[in-house]
This record gives sequence, structure tokens and C-alpha cells, in this order.
Amino acid sequence: MPECLAVTVLQRIATELGVRERQVQAAVELLDGGATVPFIARYRKEVTEMLDDAQLRTIEERLRYLRELEERRTVILESIKTQGKLTPELEASILEADSKARLEDIYLPYKPKRRTKAMIAREAGLQPVADAIREGGAAYDISQHTAEELDGARAIIMEEYSEDADLVGSLRELMWERGFITSKVREGKEQDGAKFSDYFDFSEPFTKLPSHRILALFRGEKEEFLDLTFDPGDEPYEERIAVHFGCSGQWLLDTVRLTWKTRILFRIGADLRGRLFQLAEEEAVRVFAANLRDLLLAAPAGTRPTLGLDPGFRTGVKVAVVDDTGKVVATETIYPHVPAHKWDESLAVLAVLCQKHSVELIAIGNGTASRETDKLAGDLIKRFPQLGLTKIVVSEAGASVYSASAYASQELPSLNVSLRGAVSIARRLQDPLAELVKIDPKSIGVGQYQHDLSEGKLSRSLDAVVEDCVNAVGVDVNTASVPLLTRVSGIGETLAANIVAHRDANGPFKTRSAIKEVARLGPKAFEQCAGFLRIAGGDDPLDASGVHPEAYPVVKRILASAETDMKTLIGNTTLLRKLKPSDFADETFGVPTVSDILKELDKPGRDPRPAFQTATFAEGVEELKDLVPGLILEGVVTNVAAFGAFVDIGVHQDGLVHVSAMSRNFIKDPREVVKPGDVVRVKVLEVDIPRKRISLTLRLEDEHEQSAPSSKPDRGGQRQPDQRRGGGGGQRGSGGGQRGGGARDRQAAPPANSAMADALRRAGLTK
Repeated sequence: MPECLAVTVLQRIATELGVRERQVQAAVELLDGGATVPFIARYRKEVTEMLDDAQLRTIEERLRYLRELEERRTVILESIKTQGKLTPELEASILEADSKARLEDIYLPYKPKRRTKAMIAREAGLQPVADAIREGGAAYDISQHTAEELDGARAIIMEEYSEDADLVGSLRELMWERGFITSKVREGKEQDGAKFSDYFDFSEPFTKLPSHRILALFRGEKEEFLDLTFDPGDEPYEERIAVHFGCSGQWLLDTVRLTWKTRILFRIGADLRGRLFQLAEEEAVRVFAANLRDLLLAAPAGTRPTLGLDPGFRTGVKVAVVDDTGKVVATETIYPHVPAHKWDESLAVLAVLCQKHSVELIAIGNGTASRETDKLAGDLIKRFPQLGLTKIVVSEAGASVYSASAYASQELPSLNVSLRGAVSIARRLQDPLAELVKIDPKSIGVGQYQHDLSEGKLSRSLDAVVEDCVNAVGVDVNTASVPLLTRVSGIGETLAANIVAHRDANGPFKTRSAIKEVARLGPKAFEQCAGFLRIAGGDDPLDASGVHPEAYPVVKRILASAETDMKTLIGNTTLLRKLKPSDFADETFGVPTVSDILKELDKPGRDPRPAFQTATFAEGVEELKDLVPGLILEGVVTNVAAFGAFVDIGVHQDGLVHVSAMSRNFIKDPREVVKPGDVVRVKVLEVDIPRKRISLTLRLEDEHEQSAPSSKPDRGGQRQPDQRRGGGGGQRGSGGGQRGGGARDRQAAPPANSAMADALRRAGLTK
């Protein structure tokens, strides 16, 4: 890119972000030099003058767009110059164009195209006729020309009118501001397209359309249930065209009308369709990325032995036990549900596994048969209280994708594909981030209309989220998987595999500097990754922190000044708060970096994720028909969209809390109130069983409260927020341990199968 154009790009980005141009230039130089956003945001604060990761991501995205714009600008200038039509005025217009749409508007008259009627007319020598008619206006006598000549002249004029960049640009903006989209159901498609019934007779201004409606309308059209119309509204567009060109006379006014209806309106409609999709896509990608971030940074249950249950009916419930490190120690398949009905036998199998492997947590996938399997786990907890179990329903989105992946085959070669899902479910409760990085972000299922979005844009955004989350938490280099290491700053798939291979061959890394011995991991890669890799229990305590090795000399100066040793300094809040960052800053490490170092020394390697908590579904509320308005329940937020949040309340269908039902105050973004993984109390407002829709509210004080059905007492829906914590901080929570097994609520008794009974006795679970 020419230097002058590069400067233009930097100036534009700086203006958009409201920062100094030198900050943008510094960030761009680092990005172009191979530095990652997490590295720049954390370890180059002085260079960029404190640009944060969100600003850096914006710079990265806008830089891509504006560079593409400059490349296109260069191509267009060269094309017009080659045609011999580049004037100083035209060149100035092209250089001033600030968007791809504006650039293409200017280029359209000069863009090589297939032979048009206007071209044929010009070749027939009709350009002078068209010019004469335009100049003469109402006074021009068109009767002196044949019908064929007039048709040719009209084609020339219509092309020139429709390719006027200033005119088309102004009409496009006018239609955007005053126009609206309408939709009608296609004849005979009312029943098949019932899910789009909200749009069977719909109309809304372009500027008021939220992203989810735009995408729903486009999908309804794509699936051939809806017909969409881009209505320009009542503005006198034709009159504006006539005034712009100074048209007079009926023949020219008819030409203007035809130009508007057959050329300009069609083109602007296509442009506005593209603009609507772009806006909707940007919002959908933003929501998807935000939800993914929350899911990845969800509270980890921690290093606790966990039983994973992948529910199913006919094919059975797949069972996997993983130890506190995530290693698979046992697998099984049980058949508690229809058609086998081996409830007691299944309970015995689970009890023996939990006793043998000291299981603390039960992770239940939220797919088919989840509710029934949750009840099984509740019965297990009630029959064997001595096991001290806590059960949690977790999202199993993407588990099947992982199970069939090449990495799963490499990681769990001896396990059947169907059992791998249970392993993934168990591990994602222990550490959501470490497990979910093994799955394509698009398969995790926290987006809206994701299959309608551009593959490249969505992938870039989601990959950036995963990278930011992994590096924000940090990675234990001695236990991390290849997929997790791949997401660390400066490490790709090849280096990640090399790190694991080196670790397997030589044992755990004792120091960060030892990472340099990994094949093909050079100085640049080490610089980028070292600060995000943790070595617990190594030779140097700093290697377990977020302090970058390049800044270790700063820590030595701090130790010397405080006249103490590392063991005394780390975690000594009182001493660390007495130190002034400015006393240890120099030309390389300024106050921001030193401040970060002091925070790390106070809590080295701290995990930014929240404490672990669980939700309990109300007993007796298992299907849509069990819901009644006023019922208060506990649930888990599964997804957040621009219009509200979806909450799993245990009836196989998430309910929607509309943004208007989240607070008495105005809420612009639902994420101001909730995020995926939050445990919330909601009240049922309305249930639409035919359409499988549940309307919920977080405003519990509205109207009267109604508890769960009295015949089946609610043991979770009425609890206070501080009672909803599970086993965070190493303490076990009830997590639903008080729930029974419905009709099977009974005292612990040995199963009919004698072998199972013997197994229980050997495990000490029965007498």
C-alpha cells in the first residue's frame, strides 16, 4: 500500500476510535510484525498508550476493511486511467470515497460490462440525439425521430441517470431513512411456515428493524415461506431525479419514471438488502461472540472427580467417570428409561462407580432424555446420601462434533464415539474453557441464525474470542491439550503439538526458559507465548504468574527495594500496597506494566472466572403442560440475544425473558443484566404450547407470586440467591440433592439383579 494511503487508513481508524493516530500506528506496526492482540494488550501497554483488547480488535478488523478499500481504490484508478477517462475531478472523488459502496457508485459508469442497449445505441450514433433531447427539454421536438431512435436515446439517458453516483447515493440514503420492508406469507404456505407466522403480514421501517427480525425475514424468504418487498415509501423520488437533471417535457419525465422503477429502485433495493444483512450480521456476530466469551469464561467446577451422563432413551445413557485431572477412569452404558426400564440396575451401576472413584459431581447433558436422566441422578443422590453428590445439567452443544473429531480419536482412541460425548460433558463441567476449545466455536450453539452468517467473518470473530479467553485465563503448559495450547498467543497447531511431544518425551517443564528447547519454537514465538504459559510448582515462582519473563528484572528491583525474598513478597498484600509503581518504572517498563506486575505478585496466576454455582429445577415441572402463569422457577441462562435471554427451566424448551421483562429500568442490551451460565429466578408469564413458546420475566415482584404445584413441592424455585451456590471453593453444595425420583421416590434398596446387589454390598453402599 502506498505510504500516503497508509496514512489515510491510520487517520481514519484513529478518528473512528477517538484515539491518537500514533496509538493506531504503534498497534498496526505490532500487528504487522506478528504480535497478537492479547500480547499487545497485556505486555505492550506503553507502546500503544494503553489501548485495550477491544480497541485492538477493532483496529484489526477496520484495518482489514480499509486496506481492502485501498486496494480496490487502486484497481479502480488504474482501470479508469487505462481507459483514458481519469480526470483530476474524478480522481479526487475516488480518493475521497470513504466506503466500498461509494467507491462502486463512482466506478459504475466506467466499469467494463456486457453490451447494453445504451452501448448499442451509442454505436448506432444516437448519443447526439440523447444529448439534444436532454438539453432541449420540453421545447425539443421529438417527432423528428423514429421510434427506434427514441428508444435508443432513452436507453442512453436512462443509463446515464442511473449511474450518477451523487444521485444514487442520496436516493439510497433517503430510501433508507423513509422506506420500510414488508412481508407476506406465500399462498398455501401458512401451515408449513407457521414458525414465521409473526411475519405473515408484517411491515417495519428499515431503520427500526432489529437484527433478529432481519435474519428471520431473510430466512423465511430463503425457505420460500415469505415474500419480501423493499418499499421506498411516499417520498417523491422521481421528482428528485427530475430536479437533479433539470428535466422538463413529458418524454423526459417518462424516462425519469422508467429509470426510477426499472433501474435505480432495483439497484437501491439490492443495496439496502445488503446493508440490512450487514447490520444484522454484525449484531448477530457480536451477540454470538459475547455469548461464546461468557460460556468459555464460565465458572469451572475445578479439579473434582466427575461423572458425565450423556442422556438417551433407546440407545441408553452413556456414562463416563473422569478423575480430578480429567483422565477417563471408567465408562459404562445404562438403560434406565424406555424401552428397557432398568432403573434400579442403573442406579446401582452409578452408585458403585461414584463410590469407587470418589465422584463429587454429576454432569448431565441437556439433550434428549435430559429431564429423565436428571431425575435418575436425583434418585441416586437421595438413595445414597453418603456419596455427597451434586448434580448439574450442562450444555452438551458440540459434544457430538467433538466425539467424531480427529482430535477425539487421538485423545480417546480406545473409546467408542458414543462414549466420548459423556467424557466431554464431564470435562466441560470441570473446566469449560479447556474442553470447549476442542470444538469448532460455531458448533457450540450460542448464536442466533448462525448458519445465515458469512463464514469468514463469523470464524474470525469467534476465533478472536477463543484466543482472548484462553490468554486471559492462562494455560498450564504441563497439562494443557494441543487444542488449548494452539490458542495461546504465538503458538499454532504445529508448535502446540511440538510442546506436547517434548513434554511427553522429557517430562514436565521446570521453567519457562525450558520452553525454548521445543522444536521450531523461536525467540518471537517465545516472546508472544511465555507470559500466558504457567508452570505450577516449578523452579521459579514467577513462572506460575502472568509476569512476562522479560520483566523478571523489574521483580528483582522490587525485591531489592523491599529488602525481602520472593517467598515473602508473593501474596503479601500489605507490603505490595506500600510500593509505588513509579519507583520501578524505566524506559522499557512503564507504570502500567509495573502496576500489573504488583497485582500479579499479590495474586499470582489468578483466575478471572467467577465462582462455581448450580441451579435446581423445580420438582414436578417437567413439560410445557406443567407450566402456569405466575409460577416461579429457577433456571440457567443458555443464550442471550439482542431481544432477550433464553432460560432453561427444565422442560425441554427454553423460555424467553424479553429485554422489556428484565428490569424496571430501561435496558438496551440484555447482557447488562444476564449472561450465559447465570443462575436466575424467573416467573412464567405465558405458555403457548402449540408453538412451544414460554414467556418469562425476571421482574418477580410484578403481580402475584405462585410457587410450584402444591402436590409436588418446589425444592429449588424459592431459594434465595446466596443459597444457589454449588461446590465453589472446594465446598460441596446440595445442587439438587434433595430431589427425589418422582414415582420412584423410595428408601435405598438393592436392585433385583443379584450381581448388582453384590456389587453394592462390596462397595459398602448397602448391608
